[in-house]
Amino acid sequence: MTVQLAMNDSDATAMPQGAMPPVEATSLRRCIVTGVSSSPDKMIRFVVAPDGIVTPDLGRRLPGRGMWLSADRAMVEQAVARKAFARAAKRAVTVPAELPALLERLVLQRALDLLSLARRAGAAVSGLEKVKQAQVGLMLLARDAGKDAKSRVRGLAGGAPILAAFDAAELGSAFGRDEAVFVAMSKGRLAEKLMIEAERLAGLRMPPTAPQDAN
Repeated sequence: MTVQLAMNDSDATAMPQGAMPPVEATSLRRCIVTGVSSSPDKMIRFVVAPDGIVTPDLGRRLPGRGMWLSADRAMVEQAVARKAFARAAKRAVTVPAELPALLERLVLQRALDLLSLARRAGAAVSGLEKVKQAQVGLMLLARDAGKDAKSRVRGLAGGAPILAAFDAAELGSAFGRDEAVFVAMSKGRLAEKLMIEAERLAGLRMPPTAPQDAN
């Protein structure tokens, strides 16, 4: 699933604009539900902890045999319903309650941590006036933004990728504000990492709520 914004789509998916290069070349991994192989950047790794609990390994660092699942809420729900983790692990396992919601929270926190780091490094700015003056390598638009914000975001992005994976309140939290509709990031490693996490987040999210005005 892509999270680049489509201006005529209420759920903000897919704008063919300025693709970011991948962070690194990696081997493909196979989804335990669909059997389809894909880039690890579009999937989530799980391991079974010593106590038998299925544990998300978002950083891909935990020891143990990895089980890979497409970063898509429907796939997570199917994995739970079909007992796909137990089959992949070839043993009895315990799946955390409300796994789709847990994954969404974990990926959201990783993405917001990256955005906060970018802000502290001077690589991300929020607010319409600051965004207008920024050298944009990546544009973030609140997924619950109103029509006015969606109509002007292309001009602000200037050809840079546009992501719509976060609510206005979530973007605002990274800047110490109640809300932020526009955030501009400069090109670099942080923007590349955030793009990966935002795409995974978009696949795990429920639809956005009420639209927000631009700020």
